[in-house]
Formats: sequence, structure tokens, C-alpha cells
Amino acid sequence: MTRIALVTAIVFVTGTALADDKDKERKTRMYPELKKFIDARCAEFDQISAERKKQLQELAAHVAKYLTTSKSCQLNFICTHNSRRSHMSQLWAATAAAHFGLDGVSTYSGGTESTAFNPRAVAALKRAGFKIAQTTKDDNPVYHVRYSDDAYPLTCFSKVYNQAPNPKEGYGAVMTCSHADEACPIVYGASERIAITYEDPKVADNTPGEAAKYDERCAQIARELLYAFSQVKAGNKASN
Repeated sequence: MTRIALVTAIVFVTGTALADDKDKERKTRMYPELKKFIDARCAEFDQISAERKKQLQELAAHVAKYLTTSKSCQLNFICTHNSRRSHMSQLWAATAAAHFGLDGVSTYSGGTESTAFNPRAVAALKRAGFKIAQTTKDDNPVYHVRYSDDAYPLTCFSKVYNQAPNPKEGYGAVMTCSHADEACPIVYGASERIAITYEDPKVADNTPGEAAKYDERCAQIARELLYAFSQVKAGNKASN
């Protein structure tokens, strides 16, 4: 079975859909350790600089616009190798949307080339409270990632940004590394391009500070994407 066929067979879902469609109004129950991590990051919004908040509000405005006009929003987080920052961003964006009860957000990730979801990033996400299962054993493994038993798992593996099952058009391209942002002047099919770049934690690979660096980056991405989606939520309340 091909990788794409495998993903299709196991029901590829990257949004915030609840496992029980009859209970959509119920607040998603995050795993306890993950909920603690989320609450701690939400308490750190004052650590985000005004300049950075401006960039994150651009993302929030994009999400709000599409949720208002079409009731859905597709976000594709892009870095060079689709191995660390883009996966973390995809997962935290989906989690943030679910945390704030924003239906209709689907998240994806890709690279300008494909490699593999780096196990150090996987480990950092596990420490944050995600439940992650590796489902294949090859050079580019498939992982199922859960933030709650109330939602379908997100299926993650490394891929080029426009490779199936990622959307071909109508998505917001969120550039998570400066190299990809510079090396990919045209992101085919994107409705909008937003740069929210992060330092690559691989600078600490094979050093004593490796785990701490990955945890730091995971926390930063969580904090900032939770902030962005809190702004979408706040805007929705103000318009109602």
C-alpha cells in the first residue's frame, strides 16, 4: 500500500472535528497534562512582544476572515524540510483552534522538500502532553497525534507542501522558517502568505541542551499560536 493510500485508509483528518458528530457543542476535553501545558502558555501572552503580536494578529485576521466568509479555513505550515517547526506549528494550530472552540479549521504542514518528522520534535510534543503513536517503520514514518480522545488523530509525516493529502489551493501558507520563506517566492495555490518564522531547534542537536532547546521551541510555538487563536475567538465574541 502506498503512503497516500495508507493515509486515506486510516481517515486523514487534520482539523478540529469531534469524534462524536452529535456532540459538537461540547468543549473538547484535552488530555490533563496537555491542558496544564496550554494553561501555562496562555498565562504567558504578556511575554510576546508587540511586534510579534502584530504578525500573529495577521494570522488571526486570515483565520477569522475565512471562518466568517466560508465557515472553514485551511492552514498549511511550511518550512524547508517539514521535520520540526512546521509539524509543531500544524499540531499547535489544530490544538489551539480546538481549545478555543473554533470549528472549521484544518491544519497541514509541508516543506520545500520532504525528509521525516524529526524524533526530537516528536519527543518534545510528547513531553508537552500529546499522545503520539508511530504507525509505520521506514525512513519517513507516519505518526498519529492526539490532543484529545474527543477528536480524530492528526496524521503526520514529511511531505512537500503541495503533496497530497495537503490542499492544492485556497489555503493560507504560513512560512515557519526564513529559509523556506526566501527560497520559495511563490507558494502555488495559496490564497495568502504569512511569515511567522522560528529559530530551528536543530542548532542544539547532539548537545547537552538538546531537549531543553526543543522544549523551548515547542513552548514558544504553542504560546504564540494559542495567542493568535485567542484573538480569533475574541473577535468572534465581539461580532456576536
